[in-house]
Amino acid sequence: MKRTILITGGAGFIGSNLCRFWKKRYPEDRLVVLDKLTYAGNPANLEPFGLKTTPKNQPLSYADKRFRFEQCDITNITDVDDVFQTEDIDLVFHLAAESHVDRSIKDPSVFIDTNVKGTFVMLEACMKTAHKHKDRSAGRKQKPRFIHISTDEVFGSLSPEDPPFTESSPYRPNSPYSASKAASDHLVRAYNKTYGLCCLTTNCSNNYGPFQYPEKLIPLMIHNITNKIPLPVYGDGENVRDWINVEDHCRALAKVALEGASGDTFNIGAGEEKRNIDIVRKLCDLVDIMLNRPKGESRNLIQFVKDRAGHDRRYAVDSSKIRKKLRWEPKTTFDKGLEDTVQWYLKEELKENY
Repeated sequence: MKRTILITGGAGFIGSNLCRFWKKRYPEDRLVVLDKLTYAGNPANLEPFGLKTTPKNQPLSYADKRFRFEQCDITNITDVDDVFQTEDIDLVFHLAAESHVDRSIKDPSVFIDTNVKGTFVMLEACMKTAHKHKDRSAGRKQKPRFIHISTDEVFGSLSPEDPPFTESSPYRPNSPYSASKAASDHLVRAYNKTYGLCCLTTNCSNNYGPFQYPEKLIPLMIHNITNKIPLPVYGDGENVRDWINVEDHCRALAKVALEGASGDTFNIGAGEEKRNIDIVRKLCDLVDIMLNRPKGESRNLIQFVKDRAGHDRRYAVDSSKIRKKLRWEPKTTFDKGLEDTVQWYLKEELKENY
């Protein structure tokens, strides 16, 4: 059955990877991408779909008949409604969000606007569409199904001895970013419980892989190491994160969207807990090897800097629910995934695209 898949934030890191994954796995489906094209959204990420840049103030063009792109602010209810009215949407992957903690500390307002109001607008648009299909025969899945992609940061911080977060862990966000995502999670739950809208929520650990904007740890460090720029490491570098390859995340999202039950929530993680300082050192060594530099040279670029305000010490998620219930598991080990990621970014550095 051919489906129409709407992906918000589809020109960003996870969104563009999801577009590629979906086209490869389900080539008959139609993809509709909404993206405001802020600093983190790049039309070049969607080149496989024929998306081309055009002269200033002209709409982007695209060649793939199974693909539609709209430069759209998800807080604009009129523009979002127009898309829903002209497309028969089956699945919505809501990825569009402001996601950088440092930026949220400097200016929380845009995070509240995009992450909270934007989610509200998307839910309202789905509600209007769902009413059109309310007379469908019993047993058919309600459409559209709304898949809300969130973060493990909504659960707060763990101490070294704490067990990983589960789907029932209390929400304790510590940054404006995580607070805005927590608020959006609660909105999604409310629309499911109050209005019966078919919604599912995922809370994922840190992603890594190609097409990530170079303000996040891994691409930033690769860029700096390559160009012999100091490597700023917050505090003592002992902060721990659980890492997952973005393609494994995309496979999990497909499982949730196609097999998950309305109202369900899933933690998605690979169980790869790493200290920030260990990742930075490993990146130094990988780049040195790939660029034929003296062993250990790039580690001299590491500089410990003043810690970020409210910096959570450790994140980790228990993903046993999705592994058992939906038969998903990660395929990429962190070591192999990190090596592939470094190779990709070094290639992009040579092309001066990133």
